[in-house]
Amino acid sequence: MRTGLIGREAICALALAVAFGFSATAHAQGKDVKIAVVVPLSGPWARNGELELKGARLAADQINASGGIKSMDGAKVKLVVGDAGDRVETAKNAMERIVAQNPDLSGGTGAFLSSFTLAVTEISERARVPWLTLSYADQITNRGYQYVFQTSPTASIMAADALPVILDSAKRAQAAAPKTVGIVMDNTASPVSFTKAMRDGGFAKANLKLVTDEVYTPPLSDATSLVQRVRNARPDLLFLLTTNVPDTKLLLEKINEMGLGHGRMPIVTNGGHMGAPELLQAVGKDGVDGVMVTIANWGGKGQEALIKSFKDATHEPWMTQDSVSSYGDVMLIKEAIEQAKSADPQKVGAALHAMDTKQGAARYFPGPKLHFDAAGHRTDAALVVLQWQNGEPVPVYPSSLATANAVWPKR
Repeated sequence: MRTGLIGREAICALALAVAFGFSATAHAQGKDVKIAVVVPLSGPWARNGELELKGARLAADQINASGGIKSMDGAKVKLVVGDAGDRVETAKNAMERIVAQNPDLSGGTGAFLSSFTLAVTEISERARVPWLTLSYADQITNRGYQYVFQTSPTASIMAADALPVILDSAKRAQAAAPKTVGIVMDNTASPVSFTKAMRDGGFAKANLKLVTDEVYTPPLSDATSLVQRVRNARPDLLFLLTTNVPDTKLLLEKINEMGLGHGRMPIVTNGGHMGAPELLQAVGKDGVDGVMVTIANWGGKGQEALIKSFKDATHEPWMTQDSVSSYGDVMLIKEAIEQAKSADPQKVGAALHAMDTKQGAARYFPGPKLHFDAAGHRTDAALVVLQWQNGEPVPVYPSSLATANAVWPKR
């Protein structure tokens, strides 16, 4: 009888231990924390979307490999991915599906094109899901939304900051100060916002005369007439504001064909696609050499370990704006969850608004610190300038990120 009693006690004890053990394991692992990523994965902007997704995945993998989200009992980050496609309506539909199928989202990142981001954030705002974006358009944080967080300088701020920085680079190179300027741009939200400040007095203040102003609807099928008008006007400086690699390829090839490229005419561009590896493959080293890029983020000085991890994981030649920003966004959401001790999106949003730091994920965004104002705009977001040198886009401004000095193209 005694032996039987011990057996029963042992069985009960084992059952309790197993039950509590399984419970503790489940508690330790926690429930997955879902972060949405909506980017173009088809159409002309698909490569940019792929690069954004790669950055987000690296962040999620690193968080999960290091024990998950500590305040959520080691919960793992799960990315919920949607394809924004090549139209505003497609981006909007992708976000609507994600919200409907995942009511437990803690936050999100992406959209890439400002036009897409404007549509996607209408959905995320209604769902009260905090959304971090690199997109530049001023309208993104001018709508009174509470759950939109713009990590980049707005297009108007970028334009206002870019012009004096670019002109100063000419002065430092002892080049003749430009007197005339031209614009070739597509009609999407970011280029429109970018050029507004310049048109509304920025050029006049810099003593620049606008001599050619060309606007087209992407995707571009033929660049001949646009570049012909640039050649006729011969501006001292050209702002070439596209939003995808195929359009840029057509324009740069035609610029080179008509004798304006290869450093003969200073060209300033804007946006992450202008640093994409595909641009080098499409146009060639000589075709992009000297082209400057105003941008919101890039892998540079002080981020060597992250860049190496990214290259090792993805086999990409460098870490672009798209990748470093989405990596930082996922890390920011993770830090907000840690601070809120909750995956509830409203609490995560409040934690993002409360951030005021130089540490942690702030390291992945140019500027003295990371803080969002009430509208969701990052108050200290800094402009970054790249220049294609020897077949690679390298940061030349600000000095805290720069790995090379700017070279003013010779005419």
